[in-house]
Amino acid sequence: MEFILASHNQKKLDELRQILDGFHVQVIPLPAGAPEPEENGSTFAANAQIKAHAAAAFTGKAAIADDSGLCVDALGGAPGIYSARYADGTDQGNNQKLLCEMEAIPDGHRQARFICAVACVLPDGREFTVQGECEGEILRQLHGTGGFGYDPLFYVPTYGCTFGELPQQIKNTISHRAKALSAFAETLKSYIQE
Repeated sequence: MEFILASHNQKKLDELRQILDGFHVQVIPLPAGAPEPEENGSTFAANAQIKAHAAAAFTGKAAIADDSGLCVDALGGAPGIYSARYADGTDQGNNQKLLCEMEAIPDGHRQARFICAVACVLPDGREFTVQGECEGEILRQLHGTGGFGYDPLFYVPTYGCTFGELPQQIKNTISHRAKALSAFAETLKSYIQE
């Protein structure tokens, strides 16, 4: 089954394609010129739904959208839904701000999680939203050059490295996005069988 991905982010498109490859789901990019809706929801799920609805309305096709971010316990859940625009909207700026905000937070109290909500809107109007999470800790300096966003700061104790150091194949099985997309694929089966 083919879905429009409600994003112009090529890295996100590549990652979703890799993760969904085994589920017989094809993801195609949002056409050029498609409007970027205002993400004014108060949760990851609400923002994912806003984007999926906009993509489905623009294309008339089935659409999926994700909204994800980093939630740090010691910062009261920040940056949360503002993860992509926490500082200046660049990975470097966002990571630098996070490091500054957490400078006084002692080791052992730097727990965080990545959260991803995936919303699906089908052409017949049916829709659903699922969520995935991955637990970790925030390091004091960047490690690794893989991934994007906060990946070089997000340490996964089970693997002894950051998302930025983790091989993509492993990340694509344990990440918040992988868990949400797996739930999406499983939920989609029940919608197709109805």
